Amino acid sequence: MNDNEDLINKNKQNDSKLKTQRRDGEPTSAFKGASYAALIIGVAAYLLGLYNAAMELNEKGYYFAILIFGLYSAVSLQKAVRDKEEGIPVTNIYYGLSWFALLTSILLMAIGLFNAGSIILSEKGFYGMAFVLSIFAAITVQKNVRDTQKARNTD
Repeated sequence: MNDNEDLINKNKQNDSKLKTQRRDGEPTSAFKGASYAALIIGVAAYLLGLYNAAMELNEKGYYFAILIFGLYSAVSLQKAVRDKEEGIPVTNIYYGLSWFALLTSILLMAIGLFNAGSIILSEKGFYGMAFVLSIFAAITVQKNVRDTQKARNTD
């Protein structure tokens, strides 16, 4: 019976050690890692596909610019939404521009893929999915960074 109690006490001590390493509200290491992995995989796949694509350099530049624009606008919008939610002042102009920029980047990607005659349908799907994955992952990474910072500053 004492062996079982000792084992239970050791498990409780290990659990308390784990709880002190990760603060309240801080994302788990697994979630942070998955977010970074999704961002790296999405951006790398998109750029690798773009590098190997049989299209003119100006077309490649267009798709690259849309990726950068989309990533930046997604992070900017996530920050603006979070600031508003936490009571940090955000001007309506900035908030509106953040939404406009993200929606514009998505619309430009859709228009570019729709009008791309040199790209087969499976490639269009590949670029669309890599773009969406990258945007979602950028938002998630920004959220994780913000949550981690907030959790560490509350001590």
